[in-house]
Order: sequence, then structure tokens, then C-alpha cells
Amino acid sequence: MLLTYEKFKTFTPNAICDATKSTEVLTCLSMESREKVDEMVRNAIAAGGTTYKEPQDHGFMYAHGFQDLDGHIWELVYMEPSPVDRVESAQE
Repeated sequence: MLLTYEKFKTFTPNAICDATKSTEVLTCLSMESREKVDEMVRNAIAAGGTTYKEPQDHGFMYAHGFQDLDGHIWELVYMEPSPVDRVESAQE
């Protein structure tokens, strides 16, 4: 849910932290391709988000991310299917 701060305060007895000053959560989403990772980051930046580091290419895994307008960190990753997964899928 996307809520205003006033509405969100009705869901918790705790103070709402300022995610631009401390890390509250880091959310990681798995994407279906490297292109989808880059597309999501581009869309986030176009909507006012920012990047906080360069994309990471580890060969078997590609990752990039952004910070949203509230300072929350979103990591996006694509992992190459393992050879075992590809063989099992081909046999089905």
C-alpha cells in the first residue's frame, strides 16, 4: 500500500523513521532479465528516484538498484538459470 504519513501512523504505535537518514529496509526483487532490471531503474529515475551505485555484473548475476523518493532502497537482480535448471526445464 502507498499511504500518506498521517494514514501510515494509524498502522503503527512506533515513530516513522526518516529513510533518507537511516536504513529501514532494503527490498530486493528478482527480475526476468537484465533488460528488465535496467528498465525498472530507468523508470524509477524518471519518476524522481536516484541510483546509489553502479550496476554490478557478476557473470551469473546482474544487479542494480535505486532509492525511491522516501529514501527506501530497492535492489533488482537477475540471475542466470543454472545449467541444471536449464536441463530439467528442457526435459519437461
